[in-house]
Order: sequence, then C-alpha cells, then structure tokens
Amino acid sequence: MPGWSCLVTGAGGFLGQRVVCMLTQEEELQEIRALDKVFRPETREEFAKLQTKAKVTLLEGDILDAQYLRRACQGISVVIHTAAIIDVMGDIPRETIMDVNLKGTQNLLEACVQASVPAFIYTSSVEVAGPSSYKEIIVNGTEEEQRENTSSHPYPYSKKMVEKAVLAANGRTLKDGGTLHTCSLRPMYIYGEGSQFLSYIIINALKNNAILTYTGKFSIANPVYVSNGAWAHVLAARGLRDPKKSPNIQGQFYYISDDTPHQSFCDLVYHLSKDWGLRLYSGWIPPPPLLYWLGFLLEVVSFLLRPIYNYQPPFTRHLITVSNTVFTFSYKKAQRDLGYEPLVSWEEAREKTSEWIGSLVQQHKGTLNTKIQ
Repeated sequence: MPGWSCLVTGAGGFLGQRVVCMLTQEEELQEIRALDKVFRPETREEFAKLQTKAKVTLLEGDILDAQYLRRACQGISVVIHTAAIIDVMGDIPRETIMDVNLKGTQNLLEACVQASVPAFIYTSSVEVAGPSSYKEIIVNGTEEEQRENTSSHPYPYSKKMVEKAVLAANGRTLKDGGTLHTCSLRPMYIYGEGSQFLSYIIINALKNNAILTYTGKFSIANPVYVSNGAWAHVLAARGLRDPKKSPNIQGQFYYISDDTPHQSFCDLVYHLSKDWGLRLYSGWIPPPPLLYWLGFLLEVVSFLLRPIYNYQPPFTRHLITVSNTVFTFSYKKAQRDLGYEPLVSWEEAREKTSEWIGSLVQQHKGTLNTKIQ
C-alpha cells in the first residue's frame, strides 16, 4: 500500500489525538492532516514532538465550511472522521448538534467525492444501538442483531442518522471515476488519561469527598480504553485500503470494545481512582425508575426557567438511561474482519489512567508526595 495520506477530523479531541499519534507509526504514510476547529496550545506542542517520517499538518477550520473541507481533502487517501458534538446533559441546542454532526458529515462526504478520496471511516457510537430505555438489558450484543436506538435525544439521534448517511455513501462514484468505500466504528464508552468526562467526575468527587453514584451504580457496561479505540481506526484504514480485506469491510459497522472487565460505571471510576483515596458514595441512591422521573422534573424546571435563568440540571433522563442499564457488546466481528485485538490490557490501561487521575488529585488538592492511605 505505497504512498498514502490521511485526514483526521476532530484531531484535537480525546480520541482524535490518539488516532493521529498512532498513525505516525504506519509505514508508507506520507502525510497526516489533523483538522479541528481550534487546537489547544498543549495539543500543538504534543503534535510538534511526534517522531514520524510523515508530514503532520495542522488545519484549523469549521466542518460546516464545505469549501474548506474540499481543500482539506485534496490529495488525501483516507478520511478518519472523529469530529462530533457529544452531549448527554442536554446543554447544547438540538439544531447545533444536528448541524455539526449530520450536516458537517454530509459536507465531508461530498468533499471526499469531489476530491476523489476513496476511503472514509466514521467514528459512530454504541448509542446508535441504544439504550432506548433504562429497562433495556443487552449482554454481549452483536452487529447481526441490528439494534436501533428509538430515543429522540439529539445526540444518539444525530449519530444514528449520520451513520446511516455514511454507510449509504458506500459505493458512490468519485469525481475521478473511482469508488468511495466507507465503514463505521461504534466504540463503547471511551476512558483513559485526558478524558474530560472522567476529569469532571474526579473533580466532583474531590469536592464531595466521594464518587457520586447516581449516574452509574446500576449499570453493567464494557468500556474501551482510548488507545484501543484509536487502534481500531488505524486497522479500519488499513482494511479499506487493502483489496483483499476491503470487500468484507465496505458498508459495515463494528462495535469496538476491549478486555476491560464488564462492570458498572461507578465501579470503573472506583477501580481507576482508588489508589488516590477516592471512595464510592455509601449513602442511599434512588433506583433508576425514580431517578428517571426526577430527571424529568429537573428538565421541566430547566425549561420553565429558561426565559429568565439558564438552569443546568445535575442529571437528565438521557443520562440516567445511558448510565444505569446492562448494555455490553462483543468485538468479535472487528476481530474477524479488521484483525482487531486490543493493544493495551486492562491492567496497563488501569495503571496509566490511575497515574493521570493522580495528577488531577495533586492539581486540585495540593501536591501529594505519597498515595493517600
């Protein structure tokens, strides 16, 4: 697979950064174009330090700018599209989410057609499959089951509509007469050092002297470590470019998990942070049905106050649904078609994430020379 180039959107994000870093190890890769709306100074510094033969080009531009995307795609062999607005709390207007997630992806697909980019990999989400209700129970689900989230919440709805658009674009004729090949990856909840969501939970735990458990105590999930999620994207890029593997991958979607133990979200946070003295909240937690209706009341209060005050509820019905269900999926199809095997074990992932959490603890509680006993 001689001389190729890759555009990564959302390259300044949690997953996108890892994808860029992992691509630098790919043979014959001549250029990586890292696209995001804005890059933080520390991200620019990290990319500048990358040891790679490939040219790394940072592009700052809006995914809603169709002309800019067309220029960014010129001469590119593979697009890895990780950029998206993620919203579980209902903080962001529905129109904004649909514009960026759906319209932005449609712009990018059209740019690929016009610039004759033959391979397109989309970072979807397990939320395309659900859960649609806190009562839903899925254990080791597979792609063959064709599950679809029926929620009207803008984030899972947008991801579902985008994935349909991406897979429907498979087989489109490119401007140069070639063919566009697409596939979609559905990672589980992604954790690891640098996670904004984990950072939010840990900082709140430090303020409250405990890890609050109303969003996760009653769940069973199989999260994926960020480097393993990024590795699946690299393998998908290899696969779509390999004529022998490509027919099996084209137009397909894949669940991406790893060997992180199936556990509740609260237990995951506890196992990642216990070395630093953080403990789970031990008081009474309302069961999911009560939490769900409390979430509904909080949303009503937020809606009624909106003309005079921007009240952000501590949790919503959507958050309770996604964080208090039994919802796990197998990665066997990715193993079969992409050759996917997790690069990082649970033990190593836990250790690396725990070290990062330790730096957060030090930052917010003062310098700690020894672990809290």
